[in-house]
Amino acid sequence: MADGGNFGTICAQMPAQPVNDKEKAALIYMREEEKLAHDIYVTLFEKWNLRAFQNISKSETRHTKAIKALLKKYKIDDPVKSNEVGTFTNPELGELFKKLVAQGEKSLKDALIVGATIEDLDIADLHERMSETDNDDIKCVFDRLTQGSENHMRAFMRQLQANGSTYKAQYISQTELEEIINSASQRSRGGKGRYRSF
Repeated sequence: MADGGNFGTICAQMPAQPVNDKEKAALIYMREEEKLAHDIYVTLFEKWNLRAFQNISKSETRHTKAIKALLKKYKIDDPVKSNEVGTFTNPELGELFKKLVAQGEKSLKDALIVGATIEDLDIADLHERMSETDNDDIKCVFDRLTQGSENHMRAFMRQLQANGSTYKAQYISQTELEEIINSASQRSRGGKGRYRSF
């Protein structure tokens, strides 16, 4: 990553602003959702030895650390109690981990569909939570995570196409998915400052 993975630090250094309960909940949830992505990609890399899973899992590590920086900044209890793969405080994410890993272990095509599904869900959840905050630092991190997820989505779609398959949107609209696929790797659209993409 061109910026050396420092966007989380850069965003966290913005002036502190009041954080309401909805913003706290968003940070807590997204911290574990980014861990979910990391843990699934690590697991699927071990199964299929496809470099895309390894590369993207490293990016997800930066994502979850960026949110951790905001949790620390605002003295919010970190839901990640263990870095063990597949371990979550949120039981729904724990169940989703099991479900998606089981699907992804069926075949390489299924694994790539799981990757696209995770990024689809991530983009939708980030859109929703960005619309519910006016904090510049939270928007800065969520915007960067969105750009990263869009780039990951493009990577999985390329792999699916190379394997004679495709993916239809489940969480964002099909129109938005096609716009993401047909655009180049993007730069940040929101927050203060502009940063290089993942």
